[in-house]
Amino acid sequence: MKPNVLLVALTLCLATALNPAQAQFPGMGAPAAKKALPGTAGDTSPKGTAKVTGSVTDSTSSSGVEFASIALYSKKTNKAVDGTVADEKGKFTLNKLAAGEYKALVSFIGYREKTIDNLTLIDGQSLDLGVIKLSTNTKTLNEVTVTGQAALIEEKVDRLVYNADKDIAAKGGDATDVLRKVPLLTVDLDGNVTLRGSQNIRVLINNKPSTIVASSVADALKQIPADQIKTVEVITSPSAKYDAEGSGGIINIITKKNSLQGLNLNVDSGVGNRGSSLALNGGYRKGKTGFTVGGFGRAIYNTITKTELDQTSRGQGDVFRTSQTGDGLTEGVFGQYNLGFDHDLAKNQSITGGVKYGVRNFNSQQDLITNVFRNSTLSETSFRNVDAKNLSGTVDVNLDYLHTFKSQQEWSISTLYSRNDLTNNFEADLLNRLGAITARQKNLNKNVNQEFTLQTDYQTPIKKNQLIEFGAKAILREVRSDFEYRFGGATGELTRQANELGELTYNQNIAAAYTSYTYTTKKRYTFKGGVRYEHTFIDASTRGGGRLGIADYPVVVPSLNASKTIKGTTLKLGYNRRIQRPGLQQLNPNFNAANPQNIQIGNPLLLPELTTNFELGLSKTIKKTFVNATFFARYTNNAIVQVRTPLDSIPGAIITSFENIGRQRAYGVNLFTNVAATSKINVGIFLNAFYSSLSGQVLDENNRPEMLNNDGMNISGGSFMQATFKNGWGAQAFGFLQGQTVQLQGMQGGFGFYTIGVKKDFKNKKGSVGLAAENFLQNRFNIRTTLNSSQFDQLNNVYLYNRGVRATFTYKIGKMTMDAPRKKAKSVNNDDVKSEGGEQQGGGAPGGGQRRQ
Repeated sequence: MKPNVLLVALTLCLATALNPAQAQFPGMGAPAAKKALPGTAGDTSPKGTAKVTGSVTDSTSSSGVEFASIALYSKKTNKAVDGTVADEKGKFTLNKLAAGEYKALVSFIGYREKTIDNLTLIDGQSLDLGVIKLSTNTKTLNEVTVTGQAALIEEKVDRLVYNADKDIAAKGGDATDVLRKVPLLTVDLDGNVTLRGSQNIRVLINNKPSTIVASSVADALKQIPADQIKTVEVITSPSAKYDAEGSGGIINIITKKNSLQGLNLNVDSGVGNRGSSLALNGGYRKGKTGFTVGGFGRAIYNTITKTELDQTSRGQGDVFRTSQTGDGLTEGVFGQYNLGFDHDLAKNQSITGGVKYGVRNFNSQQDLITNVFRNSTLSETSFRNVDAKNLSGTVDVNLDYLHTFKSQQEWSISTLYSRNDLTNNFEADLLNRLGAITARQKNLNKNVNQEFTLQTDYQTPIKKNQLIEFGAKAILREVRSDFEYRFGGATGELTRQANELGELTYNQNIAAAYTSYTYTTKKRYTFKGGVRYEHTFIDASTRGGGRLGIADYPVVVPSLNASKTIKGTTLKLGYNRRIQRPGLQQLNPNFNAANPQNIQIGNPLLLPELTTNFELGLSKTIKKTFVNATFFARYTNNAIVQVRTPLDSIPGAIITSFENIGRQRAYGVNLFTNVAATSKINVGIFLNAFYSSLSGQVLDENNRPEMLNNDGMNISGGSFMQATFKNGWGAQAFGFLQGQTVQLQGMQGGFGFYTIGVKKDFKNKKGSVGLAAENFLQNRFNIRTTLNSSQFDQLNNVYLYNRGVRATFTYKIGKMTMDAPRKKAKSVNNDDVKSEGGEQQGGGAPGGGQRRQ
């Protein structure tokens, strides 16, 4: 790793870390109560000169109740006219109140509400309500009766939030089962995720990155139990505070946290015809300190896949046609184990830390029968049994510190070490027509991806309607890939070939700094602009080839977001520029010939993509119906795309690699509506549609430049329904359809997915049982992909047998009391590396896939 990146990074970090208090601005007064900014949608207060002050405390401890809600109601209309929340000391202030008669409602989770009646204000009066004591609500959780249900999907200023803890049918599954139901996202039947058609996304878990996500998003999601997911946040237009990489956006998965005093243990389990799971999660909290421990394991089995491949390659005067069938069976074991703690050093300071280990052992077997025709004459028939192992182990260690000075003014330091050990091996037996082994092959590929991150962030308000943020970050990243091929006869030791041995060492170090400014006017205009600078240092080499000579590169990425509310309709505008660095599987030069007719290899010489994004969003609530429409455009140059060409050394074979040859343009719309039919029934419909145009230059069979162009519409959509009934019963249904997807050299086939589930809560509310079924009306799905160029034509049919049913059981052990939530230290977010995912699908999200600093 280059020493100069350490100097740059430490200089940036220490500039803000040594004395954050000096970053305050003149004219800033004493800590103010948290309330809506003047002129924003949340400011509906009447205009006058009266003022109400007071403080909210716990009746037992006499400590201030931070975040307590104070709502002011008009006695005449009985409607809320103003409101605020208490600061860290429990104090609050309501300003600019009109003369009149009011009542105040003071409330907070875990406390009994208190109403202060008969408040009479005159112009210019300052009324002090004194100390308002709230007594603890001693009712246990199982005594609470919910009369309505929270929205399954919410829209916030910069993100869409899916409340996964309301999802009945996902229990017993993993994160892919949850993400399938989130508007804007598409999850294929292999678990690959796209956002508005782009696989250039970053997936964070509790605002933290992980090296397993950099290797494969699909594999990372399989390690997260659905039962532990609280919300999924889809951020389409991140600010300068987020890492510059990514053109698709950010998916932040928030897991359930324990804010209860005492000891607790949750058991979640599920069993089905294609998979079973078991999760144990416990926690202990006493006073200022809390500990969490958890474990999750899931086994998948009985996963059958059948394939049909028909491809024709042209070159050197011959035409080769390959006809291949395959029968496959996949089994896997996934797990995630974590240990964490948090501690309040003082009332306004906290540290959090944790260790997490994830494991994924994925084994697949495939029997291939291949016929190769040369100029319409059968020239070769081969029988091949392949046993592939995809094994992964990931360790994440984090330690974070947060100092809160007052409302919206805070300073944080975050550190993260992450390491992913990945093995991609296969063994192949070559058979004759009688089934006897005639030869054997083995490919060994071990990869290590590790990184260390140090960052610091500071934010402070300027008056009451402005906020400034700035920070710095350093990422030290190293990727290594060792690979070799071994060959042999039917028996005996396999021989390693000297010319089939390789190694890639790829050091990528990043120094970054940013600043962001938010301003809200009195006429309900909100502007947020920022700029981020990142410098990437590359040092890469291969065995035998030496240094690759990839130049370092700087990038400046601006961002601007604006919003305005007009008569209940919120309009949002977004602009940003992003880059996308290549990921491990795109760089890995291992020659993967598990299927010798369809070979894959990475390209360590890849450079980053450059993307510009635009977004216009409109949203409105009409009675019980919420409607959202977002129009977006994305322009990408130097795009990393999959390119397929015939391989002369193997008759009829096609090799797939990655090149910086693409130019992508995408224009589309996302539509979503949610209807609260009753207080217990929710219905939602969403549609994603965009036009994409792709172009790039490749070499033809005579090594002459050839331009490739493809365009078309990409359409997907779905619907869901959720209902709760008496006596603890609930039900949910979901369906999704994905049409064909445009690629540079063809079209990828569409697919469908649907599920239905029911759940019954126990009377004591401590547990539940459920039953869910998916794709139960048909035996299999067919994904049909057609690719072509002047050198080849390929038709690939994949048949997935995924009809499934599972039963679930959950139970909570322990008796807890509610504790006020504490603001915990922020964690590192690294979302700047393109995941394995395969080819980017040509869609566009206006927000770049950046990670939060």
